Formats: sequence, structure tokens, C-alpha cells
Amino acid sequence: METRELGQSGLRITPIITGTWQAGKAMWVGIEDEETIKAIRSAFDAGITTVDTAEVYGQGHSEEIVAAALSDVREQVVYATKVFANHLKYQQVIEACENSLKRLKTDYIDLYQIHWPAGTYGSEVVPIEETMGALNHLKQQGKIRAIGVSNFSRTQLEEAAQYGRIDSLQPPYSLFWRHVEKETIPYCIENQISILAYSPMAQGLLTGKFGPNHQFEAGDHRAKNKLFQGENYIRAQRALEKLRPIANRYQTGLGNLALAWLIAQPQTSAIAGVRSAEQAIENAKAPEIRLSEADLAEIDAIGRMVTDHLDEDPVMWSW
Repeated sequence: METRELGQSGLRITPIITGTWQAGKAMWVGIEDEETIKAIRSAFDAGITTVDTAEVYGQGHSEEIVAAALSDVREQVVYATKVFANHLKYQQVIEACENSLKRLKTDYIDLYQIHWPAGTYGSEVVPIEETMGALNHLKQQGKIRAIGVSNFSRTQLEEAAQYGRIDSLQPPYSLFWRHVEKETIPYCIENQISILAYSPMAQGLLTGKFGPNHQFEAGDHRAKNKLFQGENYIRAQRALEKLRPIANRYQTGLGNLALAWLIAQPQTSAIAGVRSAEQAIENAKAPEIRLSEADLAEIDAIGRMVTDHLDEDPVMWSW
């Protein structure tokens, strides 16, 4: 699989990245460790050599599952993990990194990201200068190789960049969720900051597997996703019907069509979560799809059937 530079770090990442939120099990249903390990390894075997996790996914369980799947090929993989909003004081960042290193069974993290800005989800407001100071120290020690942020606005990104090099932004971004395009992506393009898009298939909505009357099981957080609610969901179903003929022309599924569109956007890679080996292998085929300029434009217009009606809140869930 082709690779791209992560920001200006010198690290090479794949356009499809294996996402492991579900590997932590918390807020998901029907997840089995053995199946997840097989899925992560199958993604690697199919050429996806970049994997994204976080300390908060199952309170470290996801990181342990990544290690179980990939420790024997560690030098061939780019590990990205994240420190949560409640660990952003200087010493907390240092300790969180050490804990992630242990769970990942490695002596360095390729990309270490601030998961949410300080102050979110009831966390303490910590000056970004303090957090960046800790991240810069870890980088100087060689414990991390690049610094990224997740769920930051353009203003927050600009402030963080005053205190050190930011090589990536991880926002929610898909054909059906495009808030980041308005202000933040132009800044990222100008400053060579890679976009690592999470929920690139809108948590499965863009695969077309959820019918008009779908109900999630108790405990599945996707029930709180705004795209699965009310008029948004009805518009999404209409848009999917218009996308199907395009997917058929490329002899691919709706999910891979959505991934192909996304990774064709400037400086953008897609973090695709996997539950099974079959999903991982299918995701790895997305970079082979070369969409024409006309089809990119048509897909863009179909996506706006959904996004033009969304509110201005960039958070995807109504928690």
C-alpha cells in the first residue's frame, strides 16, 4: 500500500489506518478480544501498517489488544495513541505516556495525540503551554516521535502550534460529517498538518448496512449519533440510494466508496475501525479505487444532501 508523510515528521503512514475504539469494548456490544486481534493483524497483513488507539478506550484495554496483535512486527508499524482530557497537566502527561508504553509493549510511540482539549467532559482546564511542554519533553527523550491533536478547533490548533510542532489533527470527518472543512482543513493544508479522519464511514452508516427502521442494541453508543436520528437519518438513507450506482460502477461497496472519496481529499487519511478480519481486508482495498473528478464532484454533492442540514455543533453525539 502507498504511504504518505505524517505532517513534517518523516513518519510514513498508510491512507487507511486501523481504528481500535471498539477494541476497548466499553460503549460497544458484541466485541470479542480474539476476533479483534485477528482483525488488527489481518489489516496489517493486507498492508495497513498504521494503527490508532487511546488510553481511554476500555481504560487501556484497546492498547493491550494492539500489542497482542502486533508486538512481533512492531518495527513495521506506526503506533498512534492518545492522552485523555483528564491527564493534561505536565506530570499527568508523562505518566500517561509511560502507562501507554507499557500497555503497548514498546519503548516509543510514533504519534502521541491530545484526545480532547482540556476542559471537555468536565476535565480541568490546563494551559496548552503546559501540556505541550510535557509532549515536547517526551519527544526530546525519544519516547514519542510526533505530536498530534484530536477534536481541536482551528483556534485551539493555532494556539497549540505556538508551543511546538503539530503534525496531525484527528477530527470526525466523513462524507456525511464535514464541519472540519470550513475553517480547520485550510489551516492544516497551509501548515502541512495531516488530517486523520475518524468515523470515516459515519460509524457504519455509510456502509449502507443499516435500514430505515434500524434500532441499536442497549449499550451501543451509536444510538446517540446525530446522524442516526430523525430527519438526518432519513436524508442519509436517500443519499445512500444515490451513491449505490456509483459504487456499482467501481465494483465496490458503499463503505469503500466513502473511504475512497475521503482519502482523495487533501492530506487526509481515514481511521477505519474493524470488528472482523473480513472488514479489515475489505478496508485495505479502498486505496485501489481511483475516483474520476466527475465522480468525486457527484459524491461531494450527494453528501451535502445530509451535511447542509446539520447544525454547527462539531460533536457527532448528543451525549
